[in-house]
Amino acid sequence: MNQVSELGFFVLLAKAGSLAAAAREMNVTPSAVTKRLSSLEDRLGVRLLNRTTRRISLTNEGEIYLHHAQRILTDIADMEGLVAHSRTTPKGLLRINAPLGFGRSYIAPVASEFMQLYPEVEIQLTLTDRPISLPDEAIDIAIRFGEIPDSRLFARKIAANRRLLCAAPGYLKRHGRPATAAELSGHQCIVLRQNDAAYGLWRLSKDGKTENIRVSGKASTNDGEVALKWALDGHGILMRAEWDLARYLRSGRLELILEDYVTPPADIYAVYLEKLNISAKVVAFLDYLQESFLPERQERDDNPSIW
Repeated sequence: MNQVSELGFFVLLAKAGSLAAAAREMNVTPSAVTKRLSSLEDRLGVRLLNRTTRRISLTNEGEIYLHHAQRILTDIADMEGLVAHSRTTPKGLLRINAPLGFGRSYIAPVASEFMQLYPEVEIQLTLTDRPISLPDEAIDIAIRFGEIPDSRLFARKIAANRRLLCAAPGYLKRHGRPATAAELSGHQCIVLRQNDAAYGLWRLSKDGKTENIRVSGKASTNDGEVALKWALDGHGILMRAEWDLARYLRSGRLELILEDYVTPPADIYAVYLEKLNISAKVVAFLDYLQESFLPERQERDDNPSIW
């Protein structure tokens, strides 16, 4: 009897609640179960179960053994699932969370393609204006920007992305182009009230020095698309992720400012819980999502890149 089968035997025994029930489950005689349990206890040198003719109960040592046995068996199953996932067809419900604008523009089309590729997968896409907590919500994959503060989560980088400072040509013509980060405090800035970030505080770095600039303006909102529309209308300077600005920068409707400064990172990540690594649908979607953001894939599909 190897140690892994011993763990499985003891977990089954504890779940059955009696030697007779365990014997029926294993299709053996009660005496065979008693003999196997005694052999395990003899090897360990402790009593794991208190037993009567009708029921069994765990000793303190038995509770410890059961707890670790369950964890080890789960780890083994996860490991085998992870190794074998490539041979498994993705299927079942896949729950994805993404920010509103990015989810509509980029994640929804990828999800549509994925469902066509894997017809046995159902996708539930939830778009929210602020991140939700994976451990507390029934979400398999969440799309995030920038740093991932929750150490319980695993993250795969989907694409590089930057936050940029920009304004409409009309605004810059009327108010001038700031030459330093400090000059932002004298400009109309469109401020986003999102994700519990410090309101109106922009962090910019140059030559190894970081400045926290308090900005303000007559326009503020908690919606990124509204902020972008106001910037296009010439109401002020906006700090926004490159994916949201790229087409307007290419067309000239917005112009970059303070390009020699570095803003906080906004790389695009897919985050997930460790245990979900074993799910074929999760792994397949992460692979497909990452491939979808490769520049050569976007050029091949004639789809404007976020860069």
